[in-house]
Amino acid sequence: MTQPLDSYVCGVADAPLLGDTIGRALDRAVSRWGDREALVSPSHDVRWTWREFAARVDALAAGLLALGLERGARIGVWSLNRPEWTLTQFAAAKAGLILVTINPAYRLSELEFALGKVGCAAIVAATEFKTSKYIEMLNTLLPELARATPGDLHAARLPNLRAVIQVGGPKAPGTVAFDDIAAMGGPRHREQIATLGKLLQFDDAVNIQFTSGTTGSPKGVTLTHHNILNNGYFTGRAMRLTENDRICIPVPLYHCFGMVMGNLASVTLGATMVYPGEGFDPLATLQTVEREKCTTLYGVPTMFIAELDHPEFSRFDLSSLRTGIMAGAPCPIEVMKRVNDEMNMREVTIAYGMTETSPVSFQSATDDPLERRVSTVGRIHPHVEVKVVDLEGRIVPRGERGELCTRGYSVMLGYWEDAEKTADVLDANGWMHTGDLAVIDAEGYCNIVGRIKDMVIRGGENLYPREIEEFLYRHPKIQDVQIFGVADSRYGEELCAWIRVRAGETLTDTEVRAFCEGQIAHNKIPRYVEFVEEFPMTVTGKIQKFIMREQVEQRLGLQAAKTA
Repeated sequence: MTQPLDSYVCGVADAPLLGDTIGRALDRAVSRWGDREALVSPSHDVRWTWREFAARVDALAAGLLALGLERGARIGVWSLNRPEWTLTQFAAAKAGLILVTINPAYRLSELEFALGKVGCAAIVAATEFKTSKYIEMLNTLLPELARATPGDLHAARLPNLRAVIQVGGPKAPGTVAFDDIAAMGGPRHREQIATLGKLLQFDDAVNIQFTSGTTGSPKGVTLTHHNILNNGYFTGRAMRLTENDRICIPVPLYHCFGMVMGNLASVTLGATMVYPGEGFDPLATLQTVEREKCTTLYGVPTMFIAELDHPEFSRFDLSSLRTGIMAGAPCPIEVMKRVNDEMNMREVTIAYGMTETSPVSFQSATDDPLERRVSTVGRIHPHVEVKVVDLEGRIVPRGERGELCTRGYSVMLGYWEDAEKTADVLDANGWMHTGDLAVIDAEGYCNIVGRIKDMVIRGGENLYPREIEEFLYRHPKIQDVQIFGVADSRYGEELCAWIRVRAGETLTDTEVRAFCEGQIAHNKIPRYVEFVEEFPMTVTGKIQKFIMREQVEQRLGLQAAKTA
């Protein structure tokens, strides 16, 4: 009798890891694809070739040095998707700076925490977007800004911050205009950039990304050139991207999805970065795909749902589309099927990962059978190891669920200046403990079945919300659904369903339960069924179930059973 396979997989590589910094990767892109389009942003009237883009990056990098920023300094970027964001990303890398990507949804306390935690010396900030008045918020946080000499700020609450670099809008007192920086760098600064190109190492930190902070304070995930450049490269290779591809990127640049899987996949493979707008808009995304003949489209499931269900969806010619990525949250099987059929994305891939792993660990292949692509997150990425372990840390057999752990080039350096929280997730053998529950099958395909923290324990039985959600997605009237646990005095926890009903349809809690009867075990049928217009979520589309739980418990006065 043969031994059952252990849940350990190692990614076989069809190409070696890149030993480059991001700056050198950009120089290489210019030499290979100089006259091809690198960045297109129709709403900002931008259409740059790789040569034009790189020239702007070099000028900005020299200007940042002229501003007094030195190798290793942290520079924040607080904006939605604009060409200036991407110029800052690459210029910071060339100047040896560490880019701190700040969530555009942050408000004052979160912004102050992030900038203070990593000691930002400068911040590139948009003037405003819709109701977010970024410069106004900075003036509130930094009352000294209005009287400061531009580039020489001295603020009591953020003593390390020296420069506020303003993007767009009428220039505010004390700020440096983004468009002026490129002219600040002289021959000496250009020489410094050239020297840094030789000195910088691919293991140097280049990016700090704050986790969503769904529990406690956000943590600053510190990533290297090697981490994110290679992850962008291998993510792009999984989609078979070449210089002939055009990636529509409606996902936020401040998150790995946009800046790594989008921008860095492009620079390593020659694809064009196409931004449909600053914030996500389903109509603008569909228009951009058609006009720019995009071959590739990214999105979290909620974005694809919004595009598919847009009243004007059927009038768009999406025949240029071939591939793309659906990721960032569990991908409903029914939505995946519609993306395949109705959006012409026959080679769409599912990707799974986390910020701490740069981010992708698993991805489906363009030629995987549809069943595999709609029911799993694919197989392990090249050069990456994964194991599934039980609560004692022992590897479980294939087919059994446990916690997913990742090791390899993609694992972060750690959380910025937080050795204790780093040690909580990164063990002595280099394994990153993801907190995700997974099953790896005999062929190496992975299925994410939930979060350890999302798991509902009802009367001593473990219930997995993802499994119940997938069942309810089959209901023709249900557009979107989230299952989570709420306190219960008898069972400890009970299941609650939040449901978004399709436009024009009506649904009752009785109908939902009747749909479940006899189809799933009785203890998996939600005790509470509520109908909502939207779910609380982060900008990147991650559902915040803890907020749902708090709201329901508070409204219904639910309490857990008293324990000794």
